[in-house]
Amino acid sequence: MNILTPYRKLFAPLTVVPYDSAGALSAEPRSRSVQCASPHGLHRMAYTEWGDPDNPRVLVCVHGLTRNGRDFDDVARALASHYRVVCPDVVGRGRSSWLPVKSDYQLPTYVADMVTLIARLDVETVHWLGTSMGGLIGMVLASLPDTPIRRLVLNDVGPVLPGESLVRIGQYVGQAPVFPSYEAAEAYIRAVSAPFGHLSDAQWRHLTEPSIKPVDGGWAMRYDPAIGDAFRDPHMADVDLWPIYEAIGCPTLVLRGADSDLLLPDTARQMEARGPRARVVEIPDVGHAPTLMDPAQIVPIRDFLLEA
Repeated sequence: MNILTPYRKLFAPLTVVPYDSAGALSAEPRSRSVQCASPHGLHRMAYTEWGDPDNPRVLVCVHGLTRNGRDFDDVARALASHYRVVCPDVVGRGRSSWLPVKSDYQLPTYVADMVTLIARLDVETVHWLGTSMGGLIGMVLASLPDTPIRRLVLNDVGPVLPGESLVRIGQYVGQAPVFPSYEAAEAYIRAVSAPFGHLSDAQWRHLTEPSIKPVDGGWAMRYDPAIGDAFRDPHMADVDLWPIYEAIGCPTLVLRGADSDLLLPDTARQMEARGPRARVVEIPDVGHAPTLMDPAQIVPIRDFLLEA
């Protein structure tokens, strides 16, 4: 297992060259959406897109359980000169629709939505970067015959999900109150996201602003509280996804927060030896999950993806 300590001095500086739809330099993404089908109807999935819209090299970046596609702004800026970078808001989060039947918030729905998104992008293959839940979606899609995924990056997630970690997640997902002020909302996000590690005030603001919305009486989280329903059991057992992981055939990189309680060290070691025999990079002083806002966290991703 590679351990990046001290990791800030190991890498060359990133060159950030994003483009707008006319090919001119731009620091902002394009906002779009695509209509998808779930078992009980239609919904829209929003996404942001960076880089040259005609670039056939596409990187799909998918966020964690309560997060949104703007988590990948720094990654997108760093890689937009190489890729068309597409960052969806998984249904029920961000700017995407909320599902009317809450039991549809599950991996098969998310995988189907991503297949629809890739069809909208009009490409045959993609590279994939997924944090936590986004990594699980990528694992499932990468395990399927004729998968479009050619390179896979899993950010702090693997084929074993410890029950204790899932119970911890259930203690806050969908439980947030209406906050009386923006500052109170940011304080809450800082508290529940403490495992992200040390971040600057500007980085916390960046994580907060797309994650909340104004409502009567203050501010609320920008996700459907029902996404937490599956985590309410206080006696959740470990989830074993090894058959899915072992069916993956594409080159795979795993980032692990050194203090993570979701991707445990033994699981990471086994991921190096089983299935796609992933390359594992450990990020010090971070739990679940690395935010990918630090250049030292982005460079291993860049170097792995651009090997192809």
